[in-house]
Amino acid sequence: MSLPEEVEVYRDRYWCREPERAITDVFSAERFIESVGFCATLTDARRPGPSLFIAVCGRRDAYMPRNVQKDPESNLAWNLKDQVMRRGRVYYAKLARGRSTFVARRLVPYFNCLWGVPATRQRTLSVEAKSVLKVLRREWEMATGDLHQASHIPERAKFLRALDELQRAFRIMPSEVIYKPRFTYIWTLTESRFPEELAMTVSRDDALREVARAFLVGAGLTLRGELARVTGLSAPEAGLGNWALVDEGVAVRIAAGVYRLRDFPVETCDASAPKGTR
Repeated sequence: MSLPEEVEVYRDRYWCREPERAITDVFSAERFIESVGFCATLTDARRPGPSLFIAVCGRRDAYMPRNVQKDPESNLAWNLKDQVMRRGRVYYAKLARGRSTFVARRLVPYFNCLWGVPATRQRTLSVEAKSVLKVLRREWEMATGDLHQASHIPERAKFLRALDELQRAFRIMPSEVIYKPRFTYIWTLTESRFPEELAMTVSRDDALREVARAFLVGAGLTLRGELARVTGLSAPEAGLGNWALVDEGVAVRIAAGVYRLRDFPVETCDASAPKGTR
């Protein structure tokens, strides 16, 4: 099932896929992230969902070029990513499926509920991840190379996997990037930037509903499997989130796995499907 043009136009407006809405500075980038709730960093038109890179380009058919260093749009998106990360007003890290993702502050408790590993379940982390976490708890902030050395993980591949694991678990995040004299990230504990959000207790059902809400508000209509692909949720959990919106009266199910906002101004999207059926 392809999206009706009315839905694409809605997404163009909401996801800044229009030239007049293109993101040009760090302040508009932060407003964009807060508006959509969460977005990918540098994905292009080949992947669904909102993206900072696409918003910088200001068009729906934006594709990442082969030579990103010489491309002004990809270069701007990369620089804005660094600035947003540095300012720390929104969450940034590699989350599900290893994708760099921005999350608005209001959604951090819900993402943490779905993917985070609290201290009480730290035993589920790998040995390497525990080693990295132990060092950061002592030092609070460290550059990648220093953290690698201090964690005593001989294989760099295992060390990098540990960094990814801890990011997915909402335990660590990059807080700064330095390019000279050599490129490196500065890592810190997530709780150092978002202590109140990580301390909030929310149910998994509420988390699924709010993540689904954030996506559907910006998408207008979601196709079968789209929410799962964008967020990394399993298909059943994505369905639970969408059905919670139906039960709340926010969304309407118009086909198997297809939901739209109840007040969305598109009459042709649900003409053939009965409302309220499962």
